[in-house]
Amino acid sequence: MKAFWRVVRYAYPYKGTVLLSVLANFLSTIFSLASLALVIPVLQIIFDNAKAPSGPPVFEGDPMAYAEALLTFEIGTRLQETGQQQALMYVCFLVITAFIFKNIFRYLAQFMLAPMRNGITRDIRLDLHQKILALPVGYFTEKRKGDVMSRMTSDLKEIEWGVIATVEMIFREPVIIISSLAILVWMSPQLTLFVFILLPLVSFIITRVGKSLKRASTRAQESIGEILSLTEETVSGLKVIKAFTAEEQKASLFERASNNYFNLMNRVLRRNDLASPISEILGTGVMAIIIWYGGGQVLAENDFTAEKFIAYLLLFYQIIPPSKSLAQASYKIQRGNASAERVFELLDAENPIQDAPDAKECKEFKESIEFKDVSFSYEEKQVLKNINLRIEKGKTIALVGQSGGGKTTLTNLVPRFYDIGGGRLEIDGLSIDEIKLEDLRGHLGIVTQETLLFNASVAYNIALGRPDASAEEIKAAAEIANAHEFIARLPEGYNTNIGDAGGKLSGGQKQRLSIARAVLKNPPILILDEATSALDTESEKLVQDALFRLMKSRTSLVIAHRLSTIQHADEIVVINEGVIAERGTHQELLDRQGIYHKLVAMQSFA
Repeated sequence: MKAFWRVVRYAYPYKGTVLLSVLANFLSTIFSLASLALVIPVLQIIFDNAKAPSGPPVFEGDPMAYAEALLTFEIGTRLQETGQQQALMYVCFLVITAFIFKNIFRYLAQFMLAPMRNGITRDIRLDLHQKILALPVGYFTEKRKGDVMSRMTSDLKEIEWGVIATVEMIFREPVIIISSLAILVWMSPQLTLFVFILLPLVSFIITRVGKSLKRASTRAQESIGEILSLTEETVSGLKVIKAFTAEEQKASLFERASNNYFNLMNRVLRRNDLASPISEILGTGVMAIIIWYGGGQVLAENDFTAEKFIAYLLLFYQIIPPSKSLAQASYKIQRGNASAERVFELLDAENPIQDAPDAKECKEFKESIEFKDVSFSYEEKQVLKNINLRIEKGKTIALVGQSGGGKTTLTNLVPRFYDIGGGRLEIDGLSIDEIKLEDLRGHLGIVTQETLLFNASVAYNIALGRPDASAEEIKAAAEIANAHEFIARLPEGYNTNIGDAGGKLSGGQKQRLSIARAVLKNPPILILDEATSALDTESEKLVQDALFRLMKSRTSLVIAHRLSTIQHADEIVVINEGVIAERGTHQELLDRQGIYHKLVAMQSFA
């Protein structure tokens, strides 16, 4: 239940509206009880048992007894003055008036709770999104995207319809139950005792069923996460699926996951649907005991009259709907609690990559980037071993080697997408974990092989790092990146939406937009990760020209498989199986007749 109470704490900012809602619920209950209390004089008039008034009542410390005496006096006076028909009409008018006010205040109570309900959902969603932005890149290489999406969507919806709806009941139903029980105790303490005797039994039965519902709900939410992951993989990999005629294979996987979710949800819904019949049976049993015992009191001809007994039954019936709602709420809590635990698991995920308490500002890059005996491992697999590399300001360092050797991992350490496992990585003599992340990443511009663009306009994508950039600055950056010409031909120019992941553009156009984005940011340090390897010859030339302009007078760390593009680098570093195998200029490495020479020979032969 810890997750449930954490959700409840999100209601604190809305305490003002909650208090107003509780007040409105209280007034609604008062008018509801008043309308039911008026049943007694109605029955007295019909059964001709109404007493003639002997004088106005005197308050003797019991408000309930005084209210009853006052009502008897008022009805008896009306009966004497106007007769039975008019007195009955007068009581009916009071009943209608009480019901009107009851429903007005009931609506106001719901009206006041709407901001809390929607606000809690919004606040949790904002916290989730903020957490996703803050978590390191490595977290999402271990988690399935669909599972994260499931927590943001279906789990949050379960919380809204389960836990938050229950929170509403907590502020509404107990007011009705407590007020009604207070009157029932006053009317017949012995009869009401039966209700309290049965409550522990009712609670035990509901709790037992609720726990099994929580377990099934947890598995169901994990299953929908798997379905979302498979859907995301199908949409993003549709070309590959079709090219390898893997439709049946993917359809089979999806059908298996869907059938698993189908079976789990059948179990969840069947157990959830137990709430209504169980509470109905229990309520009927309690009602039968009340009729048996209360009827006996009436037959014994004591102060508990038939009119009071009927009113008592009506008041008890007033408790059944909110009690039933609370019984069903227990099921909803268990189901919603399972989703809340999954949501809070994401919110509580540890984020090792964040500013140290004494992190320093670093507003300017002055000297160098230096790797000192840097090592790194993915879980138990060591990827980099004792890397020593110094990159002077304004120099271009190229990283080459076989795929999987650790080149991309090495560049990912500079912006702290991952933290190093050993050694020290410095910028201007400061360890990067001592520098504020915002300052560190503010020095960097990154262009990768897999161009990451967003489903928005061309201008938005270029100005991602500088949202305050003017239209002229965006255009100037596009011109440097050889992108202005094709942008001008788009239907709405810089305001054209480029589709999901830039799907409306060619590979070369997307790459030039990512270069324009880096140009506009104007960073002192560039990381280029195989930025031209996936392009055709013409696009490669345009992109390469744009990259040369971008790299001018900047410190650049370049990964390239096409070795012709990095021949003029100040130093070429050959990474092989996580270590620096060779280093030097293009000509020096060729003369050495080592790994680099073999790579060049293979590309020349190809």
